[in-house]
Amino acid sequence: MDNILRKPLGRLFRWNETKIHELNYLFWECTTRCNLHCRHCGSDCTDDRGEKDMPLEDFLKAVDTIPKESIGKRFTVVLTGGEPLLRKDLETAGREIRRRGMGWGMVSNGWLYDEEKHRQLMSAGMGTLTISLDGLEENHDWMRGRDGSYAKTMKAIELAAKEQRLNFDVVTCVNKRNLKQLQELHDRLASLGVRQWRIFTIIPIGRACHDAELHLSNEEFVELMEFIKHKRDHRESSMNVTYSCEGYLGRYEWEVRQNPHFCHAGINIASVLIDGTISACPNIDREAWGQGNIYRDNLWSVWNEGFKAYRDKSWARRGMCKECKKFRDCQGGGMHNWHGDCHEVINCLYNKTLTQKC
Repeated sequence: MDNILRKPLGRLFRWNETKIHELNYLFWECTTRCNLHCRHCGSDCTDDRGEKDMPLEDFLKAVDTIPKESIGKRFTVVLTGGEPLLRKDLETAGREIRRRGMGWGMVSNGWLYDEEKHRQLMSAGMGTLTISLDGLEENHDWMRGRDGSYAKTMKAIELAAKEQRLNFDVVTCVNKRNLKQLQELHDRLASLGVRQWRIFTIIPIGRACHDAELHLSNEEFVELMEFIKHKRDHRESSMNVTYSCEGYLGRYEWEVRQNPHFCHAGINIASVLIDGTISACPNIDREAWGQGNIYRDNLWSVWNEGFKAYRDKSWARRGMCKECKKFRDCQGGGMHNWHGDCHEVINCLYNKTLTQKC
């Protein structure tokens, strides 16, 4: 499609989706316990974190406020954390979610994902799975804070990639240490039959806030964009390589992802966080952008009557975004980039792409 038509069609699609705001993707932060200690964790999770796991019945009670007629075929509940596999009731949770006409899936670090767990979760109707891989062995274990993590993650990826019934993808957070390993990572994942590889960069929140090794320079970011563009232009395998939905990418917008930037948070995506907070993506600043709490509010009512700041982002015309000529397409980037006092976006990807091509 010609770029002249792409922009207005993309804007029309965003406007229509925002107007309808059909909820079809619900995150459940079912635990903040974790068996790893990742350098880039936005939640700063630990194995002995103070919050108790949310009881399944509390979450289901919130889900049951959603009318059956509003649950479409695409509706998916995604269990996240922390590490969801530390819970003992995942199969029960999956079956209860499926009983309500919803699909379900999970985001995992892969440490506890073995043949038996795979069989149990598939029998409970798991339809989607995301596993994180953040470099070759030394760098992955460095990032994840536990020796042996790479070996367990690769076994989990190999197991999941073979499952034809599963919508499975691998995500990689690119940093200074693994940037030069991307080609080898690509080849290893492709050899295992992975069909979808999503690449992220790291925003400066949580543990990553002041860790310089985790953040790419503008030149390195352009190098990453060129890598993804090359992989999409010259398909070397059946694996689809894409950049995430993090922000507007200027000249790379149609080169490194399927569709133009559109932050679906609060438009199609909501979340129930560990303390009952109703929000959108779990990485969004929950204090600044939380919309209610399932322990005092009706989830469905909050979805329909709240999330106004997500659906009208005119407030984002401030700081570096105030006079930006790309605001119409960028809309201030992803909501997770507005943290803290929210006076200015903390990570403008468009500015990074202005560096001349390597």
